[in-house]
Amino acid sequence: MKVIFIKDLKKQGKVNEIKEVSDGYAINFLIKNGYAVKYTKTSNEILNTNLKNKAIEEEKNIEEANKLKKELEKLELTFSVKAGKDGRTFGTISTKQIAQNLNELGHKIDKKQIKEELPLNVLGTHYVKIALHKKVECELKVVLK
Repeated sequence: MKVIFIKDLKKQGKVNEIKEVSDGYAINFLIKNGYAVKYTKTSNEILNTNLKNKAIEEEKNIEEANKLKKELEKLELTFSVKAGKDGRTFGTISTKQIAQNLNELGHKIDKKQIKEELPLNVLGTHYVKIALHKKVECELKVVLK
């Protein structure tokens, strides 16, 4: 029996995957527990419609991320910090502080989106990567004074 998975099931199938399984397994486990639906003409049409809608939505998300990328790359965040003789700061600037600063400026960025390679603990200009989308990343200029 052919089924369309509507939930991920480890080592069996992923969402929107069409797979041939035994009748008993399909009826007694997959369909009964809500992991899959029986493959029919109607269910296939619904699947195709859902996939098209997801693709359109994904394209919109990428466009929005690209707009945000252009705005963020123009920005320069400045943090005033205390430093020692050699230019090393007392403490570091965290992703939480960067996200908080961006949120105050009106950009909704989560601290988990900010990718820091090195700790920001030296005076000067640093570039921090921000993952706006799976396919869109930008660099933000952060200055420590």
